[in-house]
Amino acid sequence: MEYIILSIALLFLCAILNLFINENWKLKVSTFFVFVSSLFALVPSLKVLIFGTTLTPLMFNSPLFGTITFSMDVLSALFILIISILSSLAVLYSNEYLEPYLSKNRGIAFHCFFLMLLIAAMYGVVIARNGLFFLVIWEIMSLSSFFLVLFEGEKKETRKAGIKYLIYMHLSVIFLMTMFAILTNVAGSFDFSKYADVLIKNSQLANLVFILGFIGFGIKAGFVPFHNWLPEAHPAAPSHVSGMMSAVMIKTGIYGILRVLSMIGVPGKTLSYLVLAIAVITVLYGVLYAITQHDIKKLLAYSSIENIGIIGLGIGVGMLGMTYGNTLVSVLGFSGALLHVLNHSLFKGLMFLTAGSVYLKTHTRNIEFLGGLIKKMPYTGMMFILGSVAISGLPPFNGFISEILIYAGMLLGIPASEISLFIVLIISIAALALAGTMAMLCFSKATGITFLGESRTERVNNVISDVGITMLLPIGILAFCSLMIGLFPQYIIKLVLVPTMMFIDVEMMNDMFYSVVSLTQHLSWCFFIFLLILILVIALRLVINRKSKEYVTWGCGYDRPNAHMQYTPSSFDNLFVSTLKPLFKRVSHIKKPKDLFPKDAYFELEIEDIEEAYIVEPIIKLDEKILSKFERIQNGNMQQYILFGLIFLVVAIVGLILFGG
Repeated sequence: MEYIILSIALLFLCAILNLFINENWKLKVSTFFVFVSSLFALVPSLKVLIFGTTLTPLMFNSPLFGTITFSMDVLSALFILIISILSSLAVLYSNEYLEPYLSKNRGIAFHCFFLMLLIAAMYGVVIARNGLFFLVIWEIMSLSSFFLVLFEGEKKETRKAGIKYLIYMHLSVIFLMTMFAILTNVAGSFDFSKYADVLIKNSQLANLVFILGFIGFGIKAGFVPFHNWLPEAHPAAPSHVSGMMSAVMIKTGIYGILRVLSMIGVPGKTLSYLVLAIAVITVLYGVLYAITQHDIKKLLAYSSIENIGIIGLGIGVGMLGMTYGNTLVSVLGFSGALLHVLNHSLFKGLMFLTAGSVYLKTHTRNIEFLGGLIKKMPYTGMMFILGSVAISGLPPFNGFISEILIYAGMLLGIPASEISLFIVLIISIAALALAGTMAMLCFSKATGITFLGESRTERVNNVISDVGITMLLPIGILAFCSLMIGLFPQYIIKLVLVPTMMFIDVEMMNDMFYSVVSLTQHLSWCFFIFLLILILVIALRLVINRKSKEYVTWGCGYDRPNAHMQYTPSSFDNLFVSTLKPLFKRVSHIKKPKDLFPKDAYFELEIEDIEEAYIVEPIIKLDEKILSKFERIQNGNMQQYILFGLIFLVVAIVGLILFGG
């Protein structure tokens, strides 16, 4: 346990150092400290996961918090493993990504300070076992990420995204404070172990606590309908921060849900059905809106919502297995969810970092202005394609493995008697299958429009070369890990089985689980062999046809083709979006050709989030209208402010005299 505390201390030390050292050394020093810190965190977490032990807790007495306990059990160890890997790769990536800002004499001291603080806070969240101290660290994590989102705060949209993020995070804290206040009042302690003792004995209290916790942690995770901050904050943040937030930070919300679940024991049927229903809505909502996006980082942000829904499906299936006493279904659900937590961290980190490379070279996130980029950035393009395969749940990559486990849990959980469970699981299977199909459509669009075809604007023509090694290396490592998990799933599944034991007795499991694991391995190898054959055929064809003519990509037989003949993002997804009109708010920007030989004409389709358009925005406008009534109070007159203070003081004294007794 001392190693993880030392890891956090190193990050705090680095945060302070960044305020004083030279600007050109800040990122190098941060990278060194983060790598050393990650090593100190990685070693004990692997030890805990491999041997299934819990490190000896560290306890500190405080007059404010009481006994502060830090502990690393198997659930904490899995999340520490993810935090340590992704944070070190993201910080390495930032060295080259932030170079243009340094060359413009843009200070990064506070950026590095809050980056170290965010990583330290994420470690602290997963090892804290004191309710009040947990809330303090949770708030540090939220505030540090808020300041990281505001890195380019001179932009209006960035400030708007940051404020929205801060509001949602404090809404999350309100629910978590309520949950911990109720638990502390009943248990008489801030200690998590005391909470568990109380919750196991009181099912009604357990239900209330889980609902409050699910909302509080679900806002951080990005479950629908608590997701609105996510598509705004992720694009606004620098790409290495977006990668950390999507790949790691939102997973602390999943950690919180699982931690509360581990305290309450066997959940009720209603809670299990509720989690599964929210997860289904989140999966479909996320992928639907991902398809419609033109901003590549916003597309990835909505995809994160979809994948949080897939994790939620696994948790819901696991809860149903616990409720109905089906050990196999429970193990498949929870192990699939935990594996998808890891898998999503890898391939979503990969996708955000490649998107950042595109932005660094082209200075745009709008795929409408790109095209043909793979000719200028071949390594980045190839990594983006590999990430697209993984995120679509296709073999032989890791996304396929975790989704197969969740599928198996739902299929094996279908009963012969209970009609309600039968219907729920059939709908869930259909939703996950539909989401997989739509994910392929989404990332076919993202890959094709961004990297294939011909360039649409000078932004691509001005790109001279691919990004450097410090950006390609983290991306390559993430792609390699995604492939290795897909090819050798049995080893990583053994690792996630250990934290699954917190929820169910894995020893009671039958051979069916291992049959599913074996099936995933064989399928991955079959597809891998198919890919090798395909690559061999393509290579052979290139060797045979050395003497070949050069043609414009997607020329379509036109004598003088140009980039305007290619699919645009709007035209690519238009047929699909048109069939689902009620689910979207469509805003068209069109300039029709009027003359015989028009010089200018365009059509652009923008899709707005229906929850944002019809619920959040009206609430904001109503709030502004009410607050505008009090504008005359804020007139800058000091005497009037003193008068208001005196009036309040008199009212308070009178109230105390009349009602205080």
